[in-house]
Amino acid sequence: MGQGERVTFKSDGAELVGERWGTGGPVLVFLHAGVCDRRSWYGVIERLDRGGTVLAYDRRGYGETPPAKGEFSHLDDLKVVLEQVTDAPVWLVGSSMGGGLALDCALVAPERLAGMVLLSPSVSGAPEDAELDADSLQLVRQLQALTDENLTEANRLQTWLWLDGPAGPEGRVEGTARELALAMNAIILANEVGTGGEDVGGSGVNAWSRLEEIRAATVVAYGERDLPMIVAACGQIAARIPGALLEPLAGMAHLPYLEDPAKVAALVKGAIWADYR
Repeated sequence: MGQGERVTFKSDGAELVGERWGTGGPVLVFLHAGVCDRRSWYGVIERLDRGGTVLAYDRRGYGETPPAKGEFSHLDDLKVVLEQVTDAPVWLVGSSMGGGLALDCALVAPERLAGMVLLSPSVSGAPEDAELDADSLQLVRQLQALTDENLTEANRLQTWLWLDGPAGPEGRVEGTARELALAMNAIILANEVGTGGEDVGGSGVNAWSRLEEIRAATVVAYGERDLPMIVAACGQIAARIPGALLEPLAGMAHLPYLEDPAKVAALVKGAIWADYR
């Protein structure tokens, strides 16, 4: 597909920067992870050859969208984006934090969704008492020991954790995928997006307690090299959402679309154009 048409969305004083490809239906909106921006989806989007409208945008503090200057909600921003794109129900493709945003939207505005493809989604209100495995804990402790000024080292360790996977060797994923991961996360770290914690931009939705209410067609996918606690959570999410499918992605970690965009594109096309229900 190539690079899309640059678009911006006004939301409560903010200007969200995005790209749009194609026209007509179905409409797919891609929601990036907390260590990525819209560029992370390029490899997947260029392999979607069934037509329709595709949109990817940078949330506040990610990519080309400036950080927030006051209180805001990522969910309110998403609803504004959807209002400006189409009146029809859309498919949301969300990774990690973007997947959590999709789940919140499915509960607050179910009429806006045709379905979801979720890749290792976070879930608002999920319990925080899950124990980390030894490999993940080692990397997390190294990150916690860093000073706020050591952004380069933080970027290196976070990329190891999320791109390579905690049990894999650092640099398992090489080349342009790694370069892009480092470049995207460098912006996020410089913007101090995560300084205020997970609640910044939160919707106030407790999706974890309400997963059984979701009626949108849902596919939950995860990389088998991802953090074990996330792999386990994906199984629980898929089991609790009525009719959801669980799709393991062999050999990949938390950001599978950077490792094998063709495989993730096939997953997305299968979810949308095949009869999952």
